Order: sequence, then structure tokens, then C-alpha cells
Amino acid sequence: MKLWRNDYMKDYFGYQEKVVIVTGASSGMGKATAEILVDLGAKVYALDWNACDVKGIEKFVQVDLSKKDSINQAMKELPKHVDSFFGIAGVSGMKNDFMTTVSIDFIANKYICEEYLIHSMTENGTIAFMTSTGGNGWEKEENKKYYLDAIASVGWDATVESILKTGFQYLPGTLGYPFAKLAMNYYTAYLQKKFASKKIRVNAVLPGSTDTGMKNEFTEMAHGEEGLLSHCGYANRLAYSKEMAGPIVFLNSQMASYASGVLMEVDYGNTIEERASIKPIQQAISLEAIHQMMQQQSDK
Repeated sequence: MKLWRNDYMKDYFGYQEKVVIVTGASSGMGKATAEILVDLGAKVYALDWNACDVKGIEKFVQVDLSKKDSINQAMKELPKHVDSFFGIAGVSGMKNDFMTTVSIDFIANKYICEEYLIHSMTENGTIAFMTSTGGNGWEKEENKKYYLDAIASVGWDATVESILKTGFQYLPGTLGYPFAKLAMNYYTAYLQKKFASKKIRVNAVLPGSTDTGMKNEFTEMAHGEEGLLSHCGYANRLAYSKEMAGPIVFLNSQMASYASGVLMEVDYGNTIEERASIKPIQQAISLEAIHQMMQQQSDK
């Protein structure tokens, strides 16, 4: 008997025969999500650059999420009707430049939603993104003023142009990661309002530090394993990929039918303690501070 399915139980999650798309399905959280969805009876279309070896998927579609043309080609290979979308693919920025990182982690999600899902989803459709607690502070003016224009822009090229106007494209890819996660957390709020009239729900899971194929990259970005573990709350360990897959599968399911605009922080209490000032804030990104530092450098 499979872990996530019992033929003698009702289909409470509502994924039986539903058409779902999972980006980043070849590894980590995306793969764990695809495995659960297959067990729940969904027709899973897996998108990734690397081949997906999850047994039982409906189709694997290769795509480079940093390129508009590749996404356009991938969309031609996907069904005309989609019930649920899981935007999970992402990179840390350690191996990519700023714009490539932002394109994969933010612009691709935005483009797929506004060019494809808006036409292929009907009432009761669901969208969920895997963002990050590294994007906490998304609602602050010092951050959002740098990506509001990009979020409001129409189309891939206009979105890219809006980001280029910030001058951030010259920053390392590791700063593209928090920029993208801040933007994605705000975009979740923006998109759920935009899609509300179609009765399509939009939510996001904000993972804490998780043991995925990018563990070494995030360890380096956190200046060591101790820094990475400092964002794990009382768990005192990294999360497993399936521990992030479970919440995102829930949010897109009929079990969460009244949930929209939810940013679910899954970090074993770390964020809530920081927000409540029970513990000091360990990680706070300020795009305004980065911008000011860039100006100071250019003035020298």
C-alpha cells in the first residue's frame, strides 16, 4: 500500500484524475511533490531541465525556465486544461548570474501564470508556489518598491526590462535568490487577487532550510552548516524534501478549499519567533540597503 493513498478511504484531497503540473520535478521538493501526487491519483506533467524518473507520471517535458522561448515550447506540450500548478523549480544563484537566477525563480512562474494558466484553468483551479523564508520582509516598502514595476509588467520582456532598470543585474546570483523570493512572496498576494474572480486559489509554501540537492550551495551562502541550521527552529535539523511537499500538496488540494493568499512558513517555528521578538532575526534582506551600497560604490 502506498504511503499517501488508501483505496478504502475517500478522496479527501481531490486529486484523482486531476491534471497537475509540477516544475522542478526531477529532484528535491519538486520530485517529492510529484511522487505524492502520483500516489494520490493525479495525472502529473513534470517540467524540468533534467529528466524526471518519478514512476507513474503522465509526461515529462524538458524546459529551460530561464528562457522565454523554451517555456513557450513546453506550454505547447501541456494539456489545454489544468487543474493545479505547482511552481517549485528554483536555483540558489551560486552557479548562475543574477538575471538567470531571477528568471528561473520568479519570472518563469509569473510568465506561466499570466500567459498559460489564466487561459487553461477554470473555477476551482489551484496554484501554489514554493518560495522561501529568505523572502520574509516582502511587504516592506524598502523591498517591494524594487519589484512592484516588474510584477505589474505585462509579458516576459517587459518584466525583464523593469528589473534591469533597478541596476541589480550586476549583482551576484546569490543576491538574485532573495530578490526573487521577496518578489514571489509579494506576487502570491498580487496573483490571488487577480485570479480570485475566476475562483482560482493561489498560495505559497515558504520553506526553512531543507536538505535538497542544493544543500552545499546554501551551506556556503549561510557561511557554514551552523548558519543553515539557525533557520530550522526547534527541529535542530534540516527539513526533508517530503516535509515541504506535504504542505504544498495540501494547499492545492480541495482540503484547503477556503485558503487563498496564504504564505505558509514551514520552518518549525523559526519565523514566528523572530516576528514575535522571541528570538533575534537571523536573516533580513533589505533591497534598499543593497541599492544604497551600490550607489556608494558608483560614487567612489
